[in-house]
Amino acid sequence: MSTKITGIYDARKELGWGKSIIMGLQQCFAMFGATILVPVLTNSYGEGIVGLSASVTLFCAGVATLWFHFITKGKVPVFLGSSFAFLGMYGAIIPQYGKEYATGGVVAAGGLYVILAILIKVLGTKRVMKLFPPAVCGPLIILIGINLAGSAIDNLFTNWMLGIVPILVIIICNTWGKGMIKIIPVLISLIVSYIVAIIMGAVDFSAVGSANWVGLPNFHLPKFNADAIVAGLAVAVAAMVEHIGDVMAIGATTGKNYIADPGLTRTLLGDGIGTSLAGLLGGPANTTYSENTGVVALTRVFDPFVMRIAAVMAIILSLSPKFEAVINSIPTAVIGGISFVLYGMIAATGIRTIVENQVDYVNMRNVLITAIILVSGLGFNHKNIVIGSVAFGGLACAAVFGIILNAILPGKDYKFDEDKPDDTGVCFAVKGEEN
Repeated sequence: MSTKITGIYDARKELGWGKSIIMGLQQCFAMFGATILVPVLTNSYGEGIVGLSASVTLFCAGVATLWFHFITKGKVPVFLGSSFAFLGMYGAIIPQYGKEYATGGVVAAGGLYVILAILIKVLGTKRVMKLFPPAVCGPLIILIGINLAGSAIDNLFTNWMLGIVPILVIIICNTWGKGMIKIIPVLISLIVSYIVAIIMGAVDFSAVGSANWVGLPNFHLPKFNADAIVAGLAVAVAAMVEHIGDVMAIGATTGKNYIADPGLTRTLLGDGIGTSLAGLLGGPANTTYSENTGVVALTRVFDPFVMRIAAVMAIILSLSPKFEAVINSIPTAVIGGISFVLYGMIAATGIRTIVENQVDYVNMRNVLITAIILVSGLGFNHKNIVIGSVAFGGLACAAVFGIILNAILPGKDYKFDEDKPDDTGVCFAVKGEEN
């Protein structure tokens, strides 16, 4: 059910074109830090390893957002930026096979979105969402953060004095910041840390000077193998649930039920095809961005047109190789400090999912599911399950085991409620015996 909330639903009419463009700039600013951080992190996996391109990432985010708005009839104020959920997959695939195979996994992940969209259309939302209760999604999200912790520490200790700077800035911005400062702590920490790194002489500007001001992003075609596909599909399970949560969260913010109109089938198709398109061009997987939802809540500007302005601006930024060279000059220690906090926040989001959905751990069913997921997710990172030519790593095993256990074990104590939006941005359920 939609509820009218005081806000601006038609920016061009109520604010005019000038202010609408400024609001679009702000939305572009909000997504920018986290979006470019994903390709930056993929370039820190080891010496000589070439990760994803920041320019391609921005281009794909802009194009995917415009596609999302087309498929959802321009009704949902959402921006699609780089998903952090897939960093574990990139970390496993890029060092071993290369970025081309990682983006192949991204294409497969987007395909799974499309399959879920079709299932929701055929079976209905509640039947599909029974597979993803908080006792399954919460531990999976926790694992995403924990499995990445080691790379954050390795990067931070390349220059620990510099690596501490972004951690402190993020803490200060989140604790004492007001307005936009509180919303974009990652971007602020990146700027402040970069300035400190310049002062310390830790930045190499050689590539920046030789880069052109204007040029096409360095697109590349994906390649496919079983390991990358399975890894992409495994992460997509958690990412799809996050998508559903984000759609409900933005609906709660604007007072509109986007689950009903334009419907989850359209939002999943928009996100999934946008993600596959990004993979085909050499970019990372996309997701609905909570950073932009936060700006919507703060400004009360609910018009989706503002997000389309931000998407066009992202595409324009992607057409500057010099801009990408500046991004690539960010020291590894700075990335380590930022990821130190972000990976912990990913894990904390999983904990929040469990707590806010009141998962009952007196019920041994929930204890068993969570225990199997956590041990599988950590243990099988060290020794994969190999079936034929396919290796199932920690996150893949955890997702498969969790979904299977949830389906077969008796004593379900939850039910999915599409009319009861939550603000966790990950999983939505209400307690009670399943019908």
